[in-house]
Amino acid sequence: MSAKQYPLMLIIAAMVVSFLLSACAARQNMETNDMAQYKSIRPSSTILFVHGMYMTPDVWEDWQKHFETLGYSTYAPAWPYHDVSVDEQNLRHPDEALAQLTLDDVVKKYQDFILTLDEPPIVIGHSMGGLIAQMLLEDGITAGAVAINSAPPKGVLSFKYSFIKANLPHLNLLRSSDKPARLTFKQFEYAFANDMAEDDKHFIYDSHMVPESRKVGRAPLGNSGRINPAVAREPLLFVAGGNDHIIPASLNKSNFQKYRKSPSTTDFMEFSNRNHLTILQPGWINVASYIQDWIKDNQTVASATVSANVQPDKNHHELQADVSF
Repeated sequence: MSAKQYPLMLIIAAMVVSFLLSACAARQNMETNDMAQYKSIRPSSTILFVHGMYMTPDVWEDWQKHFETLGYSTYAPAWPYHDVSVDEQNLRHPDEALAQLTLDDVVKKYQDFILTLDEPPIVIGHSMGGLIAQMLLEDGITAGAVAINSAPPKGVLSFKYSFIKANLPHLNLLRSSDKPARLTFKQFEYAFANDMAEDDKHFIYDSHMVPESRKVGRAPLGNSGRINPAVAREPLLFVAGGNDHIIPASLNKSNFQKYRKSPSTTDFMEFSNRNHLTILQPGWINVASYIQDWIKDNQTVASATVSANVQPDKNHHELQADVSF
């Protein structure tokens, strides 16, 4: 790290510490686990995919085809201002309307969409979409949820150098939140596509990456990013990548561990050799297959009442795959 980078790093570190302290001091309205219910994934043949920051629903195209061959109906709605072509979104930069987009706006878009469906969907979200999946699960309007390389909720933070560097484009307080961010190729390469073939990196950058609202990127540090991890709910799976720079696997694990007092099934799976773009990275089918098996397994588990003497940690499972895909 060059000497010029130290002031920015100190600013970001100070901001993160400030928000962490506020999160610790905030009052939590946590419901008791006594007499809550362990829940299986509700019967559902519908999957809702939620994309993350700097992307569009096109990233889910292969995943939708895969799950549709298994008999699911799939949907991948765009975030507000992300429903036109990648080229058009880049031509609009800097788009003043996009700059004002908030995480609450994005969550509301998916809440409203779910109400149009015939049944509660299983939600699969990536990156910021993973945090949105957790929020929708807490709302009680989904059949279950999978959070892939999930952005953390308020109070779950990392001080790893890779996390701070990769998130600088939207967390840097020297940059106005009234202007959207657009990643350079080098920023994209470091944050999203490390350890990928050069041709693959350029193809994904040119065909998928779009400008993004800094307000959304900063939202998990404030009250918009709050979740209640102790609430009884349908099962939740965290999927982490061991080579992820922008959302390190250790940060995913901290997110997972926030749910340790929940009476509901919460699982964690780390694929040790995968980066943040695991949903587009070669070998994505292995991640998708693991998720489809997890869904099937958790749809067949019967619900049971939890009394005060049942230990919630027994429904808290952590796994790691060391296989290279």
